[in-house]
Amino acid sequence: MLIGYVRTSTVEQIAGFVAQRKALKAEGCEKLFEEQVSSIGQRNALSAALEFVREGDTLIVTKLDRLARSVRHLGEIVEALERKKVGLRVLDLGLDTGNATGKLMLNVLGAVAQFEREMMLERQREGIAKAKADGKYKGRKPTAQFKQAEALALLAAGTPKREIARRLGISERSVYRVISAAA
Repeated sequence: MLIGYVRTSTVEQIAGFVAQRKALKAEGCEKLFEEQVSSIGQRNALSAALEFVREGDTLIVTKLDRLARSVRHLGEIVEALERKKVGLRVLDLGLDTGNATGKLMLNVLGAVAQFEREMMLERQREGIAKAKADGKYKGRKPTAQFKQAEALALLAAGTPKREIARRLGISERSVYRVISAAA
């Protein structure tokens, strides 16, 4: 059986989500596991897919970065699949772990992908440090502080803190911070 795994990091990435789904269905996937969650978040659909697959099945993803967050994580996934005698196919790389060359290429490409991500994060940190040094980086605007008067008014009206957070589009913790700052 061909099983597909679809993931985007955010719910706003609708086009990418739809494109992955379409590619996996065109590949012949009979069952799809889908989620819209960051690679560092809890990925329940991936866990479900890994639990669902059986001997002789193939797990298919469109891109390697949709599946694993690091070489180590990729290795863990591949080991779990190998224990169950399940293959892995990555469409954009034309990679299939059904043979020795595919397994080698998977490890090499996984290492390159992790290196690329680490370099991107390093450049991002350097850019932030430079912007801070130039006085151009101020961080995120403190949205809860701008809504302090509104939050206090709702609180005085007897609105529960959770409801205040929902209405104002801030976290419940921010509501507590606003209240203690006003006290």
